[in-house]
Amino acid sequence: MHGIRIAMTATPNFTMPTLAPPIDTLPATTARAHGRTPSAARIIRFARLAAFSLGLAALATPAQAAPEIQHWVAPTGARVHFVESRALPLVDIQIDFAAGTALDPAAKAGLASMTQALLDAGAGALDEQTIADRKADLGIEVQGGADNDRASLSLRSLSSAAELDAAVELVATLLARPSFPADILERERSRAIAGLREALTKPATLAARQFNATLYAGHPYGNNSTPESLAAIGRDDLVDFHRRHYGANRAAVAIVGDLDRAAAERIAIRLTEALPATEPAAPPPAPTATTAQVLRIPHPSAQAHILVGQLGMARQDPDYFPLLVGNHVLGGGGFVSRLTKEVREKRGFAYSVYSFLAPQQVTGPFQIGLQTRGGQAEEALAVVRATLAAFLAEGPSAEELQAARDNIINGFGLRLDSNAKLLDHVAMIGFYRLPLDWLDSYPRQVEAVTVEAVRDAWQRRIRPEQLVTVIAGGDGDRSAAPAADATSAPAGNAAQ
Repeated sequence: MHGIRIAMTATPNFTMPTLAPPIDTLPATTARAHGRTPSAARIIRFARLAAFSLGLAALATPAQAAPEIQHWVAPTGARVHFVESRALPLVDIQIDFAAGTALDPAAKAGLASMTQALLDAGAGALDEQTIADRKADLGIEVQGGADNDRASLSLRSLSSAAELDAAVELVATLLARPSFPADILERERSRAIAGLREALTKPATLAARQFNATLYAGHPYGNNSTPESLAAIGRDDLVDFHRRHYGANRAAVAIVGDLDRAAAERIAIRLTEALPATEPAAPPPAPTATTAQVLRIPHPSAQAHILVGQLGMARQDPDYFPLLVGNHVLGGGGFVSRLTKEVREKRGFAYSVYSFLAPQQVTGPFQIGLQTRGGQAEEALAVVRATLAAFLAEGPSAEELQAARDNIINGFGLRLDSNAKLLDHVAMIGFYRLPLDWLDSYPRQVEAVTVEAVRDAWQRRIRPEQLVTVIAGGDGDRSAAPAADATSAPAGNAAQ
């Protein structure tokens, strides 16, 4: 998960987001959705088709060097990363703040997400409907989201001066002068609570929340919102959170598109010049390693949702590439991964089984996940554990390693084949202060990984005595009692 790109819709999601590599999604609030200014919307739609065609053409040519990333610090104190891309008449911008969910007070978990989601509910002299109308009239896309580390707002606009200047002016107002209307807060809070209560009836949600709360017990990453924590959030909380965390010195601005550096400099200043003065951001504390445990959450579903994992790696981690490549062999490579072969192909225990590492500012999770019939959950879990143990003991074979390296390197270009995807990576590099040549060096770093490096990193970092296992549901297909080594966790625990 490098980044989150979530449409700013009427009902924000206040559950813990799933972290994943950068993705290119279509927002729910667009010019087409409003049915306004068809000419601008058609131009953006045409540009998307052109981008897709260019991406297909790029696949038929030899790999090109990664685009040059220019970096500077704006007079406002914001860090800026810029890529000039003239292929299409579009500009993509993302502003990330050190204002993620790790900063939520425990009693008001959901505050960071609520603050971000209501930036466009009213700002300055503009009300919610006026803001929506302006987006539609300009044919722009404004998206946003929040994860543990950052809160983001992104903009896609035509690069023509009139549209781009007006779009930047609107986003600058949303960022600096949100009004957080009390009536809209009440509406969205009620919707969020209703949505969360409905989600808490599902075993997948219960498993994910219990896994997160257990893995990060006592750590800010472990805070899960509850109906009570959402109900406790008032307008003054939103105003105070924005004032303390949405400052230019906590902002990273990423700009990709059809403009030169001088224009990018002006945009970065305009977006951040009116932001409140804030204290410098402090990194979250390092999380504490877990001890091995099994937690069961009763649920009458026929399918058992199983999660196994522990602390994995941080965004800037010396073992980043050996862990990354090794995970591709273990469970991140889809149908060619070991877990898929052992759990699905040989035994038919699950349609899908996966593993991933989600690097964050401090150590993110390593997670294995699958769904299976409750009556065979123990057998499936035993195969998962045996497969992981064998991988830790042996590492990948030379053939598995080469296939993983080839797959990652050959697929890397597809993660940069549009402005929006490139923006996600540039924003990630900027926010986490990664080297400017990170995109260029990525394939070389992957190619340099050896069998010995993978085995060494995984044996040091992934420890069976630290693995947390959560099993939610499956009671509708399971008559046997839970194993003696298991701890039964009431469903309510997952909401803590």
